[in-house]
Amino acid sequence: LGLCVSRASASVLNLNCCLVLLPMCRVLLAFLRGSQKVASRKTRRLLDKSKTFHVTCGVTICIFSVLHVAAHLVNALNFSENYNEDFLALNAANYRGEVSQLYLMSVLVPGLTGVIMVLVLFLMCTASTYAIRVSNYDVFWYTHNLFFVFYMLLMLHVSGGVLKYQTNLEEHPPGCFNPNKTLRQNMTVPRAFDQPFPDYTTEPFPEDLAVPEPFVQNNFMRICSEEPKFQSHFPETWFWISGPLCLYCVERLYRYIRSNKPVTITSVISHPSNVLEVRMMKDDFKARPGQYVILHCPRVSALESHPFTLTMCPTDTKATFGVHLKVVGDWTERFRDLLLLHSNQDTEILPIFQQRRYPKLYVDGPFGSPFEESLNYEVSICVAGGIGVTPFASVLNTLLDGWKCYKLRRLYFIWVCRDIESFRWFADLLCMLHNKLWQENRPDYINIQLYLSQTDGIQKIIGEKYQALNSRLLLGRPRWKLLLDEIAKCNRRKTIGVFCCGPSKISKMLHKLSNSSNSYGTRFEYNKESFS
Repeated sequence: LGLCVSRASASVLNLNCCLVLLPMCRVLLAFLRGSQKVASRKTRRLLDKSKTFHVTCGVTICIFSVLHVAAHLVNALNFSENYNEDFLALNAANYRGEVSQLYLMSVLVPGLTGVIMVLVLFLMCTASTYAIRVSNYDVFWYTHNLFFVFYMLLMLHVSGGVLKYQTNLEEHPPGCFNPNKTLRQNMTVPRAFDQPFPDYTTEPFPEDLAVPEPFVQNNFMRICSEEPKFQSHFPETWFWISGPLCLYCVERLYRYIRSNKPVTITSVISHPSNVLEVRMMKDDFKARPGQYVILHCPRVSALESHPFTLTMCPTDTKATFGVHLKVVGDWTERFRDLLLLHSNQDTEILPIFQQRRYPKLYVDGPFGSPFEESLNYEVSICVAGGIGVTPFASVLNTLLDGWKCYKLRRLYFIWVCRDIESFRWFADLLCMLHNKLWQENRPDYINIQLYLSQTDGIQKIIGEKYQALNSRLLLGRPRWKLLLDEIAKCNRRKTIGVFCCGPSKISKMLHKLSNSSNSYGTRFEYNKESFS
């Protein structure tokens, strides 16, 4: 039983170690997202589950690793207790009942690599928990990069050759009768030395020989023509992981070559509520609205890098692109201090521009996200919570340049913030887009709803500059069911894309409401991006 469980769990581990790398091939996923000919909308929506798929494979690896280790502990006892003198090549122990066999598995190559892999897997799993990712992202980042060590040990782990199979089944079938050993020992009638030995493969089996019952079939006896020969199994793990591992390594090499040239930072803008906007330029950089990039600043950290959603994409008329980042951790704090002359600055309505010599910054990407589909629906609902507005900022910037070339004909933009200062991050953008649509006689193209969960200082937003937003500012939190029912009523029998980037509470509520039916024949397709 232990051998069966260990082999079965090893097959499951091979499959999941193969699949867990595929969601990390970001260039491949970005290509599939952007190619409507290769992947349909349903297929592209499945790609949004890549992170969930990666986590599922990781959890499966952990579970079946524990099962695999437990089964091999049972195998160690079986190898020791079932020592067979007839088949010495199959024995892993030196003698029957060898107590040291329990420790032998940690000395051999499979056992030693297995112990190290379990330790590496334990570090990766514990550091991947939500609490550690939020409190100390550096620990998660560095321990997760131990996957390369894990795969190298995995390829060595299967080269031990502890389990073997028989190569000469025709010459020595299982349970056959060995005339050189067993037959002569079990003869009860003496025979002269010059008397020829009978061929019992064709002659009837004599009744005067005491031969065990399993060796006799239909009154005939199977004779072994040679000793059994055994050979170690060829490791199948190589077939499973070599392809995805090579694909991932080639992609990482491509990403390194693509991002080895630093970008040119054109401006840095300090926004209220510890938000920093970085605008930059890079040769031959192209991106679609909703995509994200990975920033790497060697002066902040030699190895650490972080993803940020593009809030401004390059177009045919301008090559500038930008990101908004919220200063919430060690990396963002050090990055802000390098970009700004003073880390503590008070900002008014207009952001403060800082001019200085900026550090080297490398950009890897762009990569795909679910928000790329927001322009491919006739009607879309974009729900943002706080800094979760960044994916939709690039969509709004794109619509500001021109909206007629896209399928989107109506956009519901809902933004929920705790304080009034947060709305000023993109207040100018919202006002410009609103005025542009009014001038083009399409005021119904975008429906802006701003919700303020805290009412302190609400009078500060009153002003002529943001007059278009003041009438759309609501107090409290949205009543999501009534809101979606009203949208469904105005868009009967249509498919509406729902996009959310914000707290998990809002995301779960919208996901539940999107899957529920309504009386207007409207179908909601839910898409989500997570902060973590």
